Amino acid sequence: MRTRTFRTAFSLIEVLVVIAIMSILMGLLLSAIQKAREAANRAKCQSNLRQMGVAFHAYHVSNQHLPPGYTASGPYVNGTTDTAPGWGWGAYLLPYVEQDDLFNQFDFSQPIQNCPTSQTVVALFLCPSDLLDPSPFAVTNTAGATVCMAAPCSYAACCGTGSTTAATGNGAFYRNSQTRVTDITDGTSNTIFIEERAFANVEGAWVGAIEDGLCNQGLYNPKAVPGKAGQGAGDLVLIHASTNNSYSGRNLDDASSKHTIGSNFLFGDGAVHFIVSIPSGSDNSTTLEAMGTIAGDEVILPGLIN
Repeated sequence: MRTRTFRTAFSLIEVLVVIAIMSILMGLLLSAIQKAREAANRAKCQSNLRQMGVAFHAYHVSNQHLPPGYTASGPYVNGTTDTAPGWGWGAYLLPYVEQDDLFNQFDFSQPIQNCPTSQTVVALFLCPSDLLDPSPFAVTNTAGATVCMAAPCSYAACCGTGSTTAATGNGAFYRNSQTRVTDITDGTSNTIFIEERAFANVEGAWVGAIEDGLCNQGLYNPKAVPGKAGQGAGDLVLIHASTNNSYSGRNLDDASSKHTIGSNFLFGDGAVHFIVSIPSGSDNSTTLEAMGTIAGDEVILPGLIN
């Protein structure tokens, strides 16, 4: 009897050991799968940005300048109620990324909200690591009312340093900009064109700066402030060079991603670099600001660009 009880207890221990080993192996396997998935997502995100880089240069060849950050017909007032018609860099790139049919449905003389096709989701403008529902979202005004629906975007064009506005940027893209490559005296390899900005953190739109609309915090913004309104319409498509995945503040106009430890950046020469997370106030933040300008004559510190 005792022998049978001993054997039963020993068998139970064996089973528990096997279960423990299987749990460990499953954990290791899941971790490996997650790492492999993230590596693939990061590579796809980089591919998206490289395609945009080719498109920017093709646009420049055809028009002798880069597309505007966004177009506005009236004088600048506040970057929110003065952005019409508002069409942004993403809309102007469409013919150069095999989206001619969509491009031809837009009337660029009309405000964005008059064109329902601005709700069209374009896979090129979405990072696969971004935590989002790839469907149109509501762009709201200061009263919380919906101005229109728009397709989401995981990227934004760099208007320069944090001391500038979307109207008077010192970067390659800003309100009614027509930057030429010859204007980029810092060199295209030292100048940021596009930064990742996770839609999960910040609700951006590729189509443009929708007049009277706000750039609001995303559903998964780590520093979201409940009920707090967003920033001006220009921030729907534009971004500063200052921080990257900073842990302080909502960072509506700074780089962010859902990759591990950093974000992808497109530079003016078409190269895509992964830059590690950068908090505000650091030396690397100052360097990142320098890379956001087109004519500052700054020396880029080695080691920041990967």
